[in-house]
Amino acid sequence: MLISMEVIGVRVEMPSNQPIVLLKEVDGNRFLPIWVGAVEATAIAFAQQGVSAPRPLTHDLTQIIIEELDAIMTAVHVTHIEDGVFYASILLRDLQEQTHTVSARPSDAIALALRASANILASSELLDEIGIEIPSESEPGDDNNEVERFREFLDQINPEDFAG
Repeated sequence: MLISMEVIGVRVEMPSNQPIVLLKEVDGNRFLPIWVGAVEATAIAFAQQGVSAPRPLTHDLTQIIIEELDAIMTAVHVTHIEDGVFYASILLRDLQEQTHTVSARPSDAIALALRASANILASSELLDEIGIEIPSESEPGDDNNEVERFREFLDQINPEDFAG
């Protein structure tokens, strides 16, 4: 089963200085932290903030190519983790309504999904395995409290927590 996720934000985890993107269940309290590269973290943050570079960056260019081929990115599936490495798939639909699945790093897939307004989904097995539940004490839509919970969460974990 796949569960709808939303991107809460990107932050640099200290003291390792490693960027992390945090996904949250749309209809739940589980979070999925994914360590990403600096370039991908920037691409995700740019997309969330609506920032456009003067020339297309890699993720922008990829989205342009998809559109020029008359395809649509319908979803991203974050499927599993193996030996501490996350795996994802990008689902594309072409003019003939055929679906194509492309393997991708979750960071690249998320950066593209934000640009294409595509769904981001995670497998329930992955969330059961490594999802972290943070009970919500805020009103829905209270982003400041959610960001603060994200920061507190980051203070308590490190990448080795997710090593296979």
